[in-house]
Amino acid sequence: MLDPKVFKAYDVRGVYPTELDEKGAYAIGRAYVEQFEPRRIAVGRDMRLSAPAMARATIEGAADAGADVVDIGLVGTEMLYFAVGELGLDGGVMVTASHNPAEYTGMKIVRRGALPVGGESGLLEVRDRALAVTGRSRSQRQKQVSEYDVWPGYVERVLSFIDVDAVRPLRVVIDAANGMAGAMLPPVLERLPVEARTYFFEPDGSFPNHEPNPLLPENREFIMSKVSEEEADLGIAFDGDADRCFFVDDTGEFVPGDFVTALLAESILEKEPGAKIIYDVRASWAVPETIERAGGVPLMNRVGHAFIKHRMRQEGAAFGGEVSGHYYFRDFYQADSGVIPFLLMLELVSRRGRRLSEILRPYRERYFLTGELNTPVSDVALKLHELK
Repeated sequence: MLDPKVFKAYDVRGVYPTELDEKGAYAIGRAYVEQFEPRRIAVGRDMRLSAPAMARATIEGAADAGADVVDIGLVGTEMLYFAVGELGLDGGVMVTASHNPAEYTGMKIVRRGALPVGGESGLLEVRDRALAVTGRSRSQRQKQVSEYDVWPGYVERVLSFIDVDAVRPLRVVIDAANGMAGAMLPPVLERLPVEARTYFFEPDGSFPNHEPNPLLPENREFIMSKVSEEEADLGIAFDGDADRCFFVDDTGEFVPGDFVTALLAESILEKEPGAKIIYDVRASWAVPETIERAGGVPLMNRVGHAFIKHRMRQEGAAFGGEVSGHYYFRDFYQADSGVIPFLLMLELVSRRGRRLSEILRPYRERYFLTGELNTPVSDVALKLHELK
């Protein structure tokens, strides 16, 4: 099954198996290779119940089309980006539906350098090719499927973003939402002196506790109450594929993405004075004013990871942040990561020797955030014409 509507602006997402199943995954894997002609790609998968079968089908499609495939197994999305960049591969496919509910499946597709494939960069062509696939057929080129353990190199890379010795024994509450953070964080945490109170760390694609989308207030209630109850220094919640993280301060109050972007920008600028920092158009004045105060160059950009990653390459920007919880790092192949911001925040709170709520007080006193306000209209084209 392959419903054309599963192809979104930046990725592939649909209900399994009624909108997207293994046959559809095979067709997409095949179409991706036929469209871009990569010689060698990586395929990874998250913990969703359908993910093992969907990843196998994707690998078969890509291999049948003539690509050598490196199967990196059960990983978070940022680990797929890391594998593509670190191994110098021509691209990769991550089988994931990110923060969507349990019944969903999907894919995030990248090219060389972990550059995303979206609606404006080839995904629609992949869609058209995939819809035309009718069955299995093999390329004349002999396929090779191998396995690769990306974990040791990944752990070293994310830890390289901080001075581990600077981190104090903070008490942190972590909600992995039964997503990939539950597998990704233990080898990182064992290298840190923090007292971690971990919840829902068992990867389980049925999401028995709550949906893995911390942007929705109902999914943040648990972590906010736990931080207060355990008198923690801060709390961190991750989405399903762990490429986004969300923070709660020591009083149990949620930290908006604007303020996180501002704090992370300060942290980056301490290490790289004068760096360019990209932020998205939805952000409040907290972000550009903080970047300027810290001696950096603020650059506003269109929303969306494809556009931000492209601009980062153009400008040589060290860091990019979106209010939705996506944080991008030049030294991580311009890719977004959920683990690196977590580490940087631990380092920042440790170095400043103050509670996160105290660090945030000047921001909360000075800036008022409306949040994102969406207004549905009956005729989008007409409304855009009126605005123009």
